[in-house]
Amino acid sequence: MDDKRNALLTVGLICAVLFILGIADLCNSDRIYSETENRVLASRPTFSWESLLSGEYGDDYEEYMSDQFVGRDKWVGIKTRADILFQKKEINGVYLGADRYLIRVNDPEEYTEQMEDSRIASLKKLVNRWDAKVMLVPTADNILTDKLPAFAPHYDEMRLLAKVKESVGEEHYIDVYSALQEHAGEPIYYRTDHHLTMKGSYIAYCAIAKELGFEPLAESEFEKHSYSFYGTAYGQSGLWEIPADDLQTWIGSYDSDLSVTVIDGTVETEHRGSLDTDKLSDDVVDKYAAYLYSNHGITKIVNPNVESGTLFVLKDSYGNAIVPFLAAHYNTIIMLDTRTMYYSPTMPAPSELAKEYNAKDFVVIYGV
Repeated sequence: MDDKRNALLTVGLICAVLFILGIADLCNSDRIYSETENRVLASRPTFSWESLLSGEYGDDYEEYMSDQFVGRDKWVGIKTRADILFQKKEINGVYLGADRYLIRVNDPEEYTEQMEDSRIASLKKLVNRWDAKVMLVPTADNILTDKLPAFAPHYDEMRLLAKVKESVGEEHYIDVYSALQEHAGEPIYYRTDHHLTMKGSYIAYCAIAKELGFEPLAESEFEKHSYSFYGTAYGQSGLWEIPADDLQTWIGSYDSDLSVTVIDGTVETEHRGSLDTDKLSDDVVDKYAAYLYSNHGITKIVNPNVESGTLFVLKDSYGNAIVPFLAAHYNTIIMLDTRTMYYSPTMPAPSELAKEYNAKDFVVIYGV
C-alpha cells in the first residue's frame, strides 16, 4: 500500500511540475534574440495540416520549445556545470581549454575524403580561372594545441592544407598556418570566439602582402582601441562565468577616407570608414559584426588615397577583419561572400564582377 501511495505521490508531483511549467510557458513572452548565446531564437511555427502531416510542424515546434522554455539560460548553465562536474572534455560542442579558452570542437569523423577532394577541386578551378591566391585560416584547435584538454580529438587541418597546397600549386598558396604557429603564444585567437583577433588578422594580412608583392604597414601605424566582447563559443558553451574577451579595433590613418558600400540584392548602403561603430556600444554582444559592417553579399571598398589597383576577394567572416588592412594598398576592393545565406541570385556572377571592375589581383580568404 505504501509503495502504491509513493508511486501516486511521485506521479502527482511530476504532473504538478509539468502543469506549473506549462502555465509559466504560456505567460512567458517569446524572445527574439539570446544575448548570452548570440543568436536568433526559434519563433512559434505557423500551423497547417500539410506541415503537421509531413512532420515539419512537429520538428519546428520542438525547436521552438527548446529555445523558448522558461529560464532557459539558467537551465543551460546548470547542465553545463553538471558536465564539468563529471569531467567531460566537450561541453555543448566546445572544449573548455587552459586559460579559460573556449575552443569549438571540430570532430574528425564529420569530414570525409570525398568532401575534402570536392572542395579542393573547387579551389583549383578558381585558381586556374583567375590566377588566384588561396589562404585558408586554421581553427584554434590546430594552432593553440597547448590549450586543448588532454587527448581531445581534433581534425588534422595541416594534412588537409598540404593537399590544398599540392593541388593549387605552391605559387598560389598562402601559408598562414606557419605564420600563426610562430605566434601561438600570443593572443591571436579570441578566448570566447572562433575568429582571429586583430593581432591574428594582422599576421594573416602580412602573409597576403608577402605573396602579392607589397610591403605591409607596420603594426605601430595603427591606432588601437579595446572593447569587452563575448563570442559565439561563449554562447554555445553555457559557461556564463567565463570573463569577457578583449576585442580590438586597429585603425589606419587611411581608414576615415574609405568609402564602404554594402550590397544585398538590389539594396546598396554606403558608409564611411571600415568600422560600424554602432556595433561597438556596450549593449551589443556581437561586436565582431563591427568589422566591415558584418556579412553582405558584396562589399565594395574604395580608398581615394591610392591611385590604382583592384583586388577581388572571395571570403567568409574571417575576411571582415583582414580585408581592411589590404585597403591601404588598393584603390578598389570587391569583396564577395558566396555563402548561400548572404549571396542573392539577383547579383551578378563573380566572373562578371571581376570583369566589370577590371580586377588584377584575386585572393580567397576562408576558414579551413
